[in-house]
Amino acid sequence: MTITTTITSLGHKGEGVAEIECRKVFVPLALPGERVEIDVDGERGTLRGIISAAPNRAEPLCPHFGSCGGCQLQHMDRASYEAFKIALVETPLHFAGIEQKVSRFIDAVGDGRRRATLHARREGAGYMRLRSHQVHDLDACPILVPGLAKAPDIARAVMQAVGESDVSFTATLTGIDVAIRTEKKQARQDRVAPLVNRFKLARLSLNGELVLQAQPAIIEMGKARVEMPIGSFLQATAAAEQVLADYVLNAVGKAKTVADLFCGMGPFALRLAEQRPVFATDNDRAGIAALDKARRFTKGLREVTAKTKDLFRDPLTQFELPYEAVVLDPPRAGAEAQVRELTKSKVKTVVMVACDARTFARDAAILVAGGYTMSDLVAVDQFTQSTHIEIASTFRR
Repeated sequence: MTITTTITSLGHKGEGVAEIECRKVFVPLALPGERVEIDVDGERGTLRGIISAAPNRAEPLCPHFGSCGGCQLQHMDRASYEAFKIALVETPLHFAGIEQKVSRFIDAVGDGRRRATLHARREGAGYMRLRSHQVHDLDACPILVPGLAKAPDIARAVMQAVGESDVSFTATLTGIDVAIRTEKKQARQDRVAPLVNRFKLARLSLNGELVLQAQPAIIEMGKARVEMPIGSFLQATAAAEQVLADYVLNAVGKAKTVADLFCGMGPFALRLAEQRPVFATDNDRAGIAALDKARRFTKGLREVTAKTKDLFRDPLTQFELPYEAVVLDPPRAGAEAQVRELTKSKVKTVVMVACDARTFARDAAILVAGGYTMSDLVAVDQFTQSTHIEIASTFRR
């Protein structure tokens, strides 16, 4: 059914919302105030034409925008874009009972995203099309660092070698690290190994197993250089990692005893250790090993005690938290079990970094109810033109 309607608001996925016969219809690429022609299928609307455009509509920076599903917000002007992303942080907090405003919106795009996953399929290599399981074939992606310019070509070569795959890329100091995931049971390492020399890759892995390494995949974290394990977490942009690390260091201040929980490879722990001893833990065994090795081979660092621990199932108890400050950087699931233990502890300062606004709001509410005061809420924009936002805030007793 094709109808003409007016977009009344914007959903949390960046889609325009139209009210049609007392129900909401979500229309990608549309903005509030626009008069549009759409095809309607249940609660989904497909934009067919814009009769009157909103004054904040902007020209997309990429010719693939609208077909490629990798970006959702290129049609907004800068002011609208920032307001939308700030609302992504503040709205869940409001519903959690916390009226806290974002004090700073920080552009952390830097040179672009150093990590990306492209889908290699018969129809090409790229991100999924908007609202589709089909891949939009890319020639280039402007949101990636220049070092990943060949990523679509590499993904197409992977498709030719082992069939349909998801191909993850990381730009490191020593070259591109490529990790292939495929459900094809007969995928052979010898079919993809030549890609290392062909594209001058640093490292290539297949389904979590090393195929060939020309040189270790090295990431710089403060003074330290870390050999990145296959599959370990890394912030999407180098600029965001530095912004978040600066925030953590400033918030921790002069605390002499610090724990870094959900520490990964140590982007915070290794920088904190330039000034004080640090206890660091995560359930990523390979990440902990990489952190410990980097600490041992970096001059000028204080002691880092790095241990593997599942903080979801086995959080540090109040009796295991003899620290002045604790840094939390959990995955999307948040850190509910751990923050509940923190509220029972005597830890004075908690610095939380989060990538999911809803679980962050839940955990923040637990800390506030447990006697902490929330301050210095910042939104760090590393996932440019997407509906994702990184968050940092400080909680003090």
